[in-house]
Amino acid sequence: MKGASARAIAHGSAKPASRTGAVVVNYNAGAELTACVASLRAAGVAEIVVVDNGSTDGSLATLVAADEKARIVRAGRNLGYGTAVNRGAATLGEPFVLVVNPDIVIDPGAVDVLAGTLEAEPDVAVVGPSIHEPGGALYPSARSFPSFTVGAGHALVGLFWPDNRWTRSYRGTATLDGAVAPRARESDWVSGACCLVRREAFETVGGFDEGYFMYVEDLDLCWRLRRAGWRVLYEPAAAAVHYQGLSAATRPYRMLAAHHRSTLRFARKSLVGVRSVLLAPVAGGLVVRLGLAWAHQLLVARRGSRPPGLD
Repeated sequence: MKGASARAIAHGSAKPASRTGAVVVNYNAGAELTACVASLRAAGVAEIVVVDNGSTDGSLATLVAADEKARIVRAGRNLGYGTAVNRGAATLGEPFVLVVNPDIVIDPGAVDVLAGTLEAEPDVAVVGPSIHEPGGALYPSARSFPSFTVGAGHALVGLFWPDNRWTRSYRGTATLDGAVAPRARESDWVSGACCLVRREAFETVGGFDEGYFMYVEDLDLCWRLRRAGWRVLYEPAAAAVHYQGLSAATRPYRMLAAHHRSTLRFARKSLVGVRSVLLAPVAGGLVVRLGLAWAHQLLVARRGSRPPGLD
């Protein structure tokens, strides 16, 4: 049972969102955190926990002033994204866990649609909504596991020529202007910026791999879930807006390094058997790409323009 059937469930008397708990990972997200939690309340999420990774910008105080029911887990330091999600998920009791960035605003009916999909599809572990940029462009949040050629082409060429065929293939787009086919479909993986996870499946594979600090942990989770026999779906009938990059923008060089370290970690996990011979060139290519990415970041910073996304 796919999109239309899931939507029918969502619009029935039952409210699937009432079986959902949300984990919001905060790190200096400012007022966006309060907006995110407010949107989850409006969507009918049963329980919301905010895991704070040592924020110093007053975002927690702003949230508490606006929402006295907000439940906060103070990590005391920056644990990284996946580790913080695991900590928050462990405090929830609902069968579905919504993983949310603090700069996400989700549509009021979106959680009902996502949870309705999991109720209707017992072999689905993760379902992701359509994610839009503030200007309305559709972010390519449902993607395929890249082949070595596609991954290398995207990594090395995408920095300077974003609309290349390897990047389009990796992101599942015809162009980079948001032209993603708006249809429900099975996907290799979906963005961890906003996705609904079946607790049973999540716990079966041990949650997010805490060896990742930032980036690629969503790809890794879906990869492990699919290897364990679960499915991953993209459901664009549910929608969210992502005001992305708020904390990463303050530490661009550190975040670039984290992204490349995470990519290397996934390569080490996934390139096994005869494919392990590819690990050395992948590692070398990532070192070269990190140097190019830092140089590109410096260039765009001097120009005052916005660099392309890390992914």
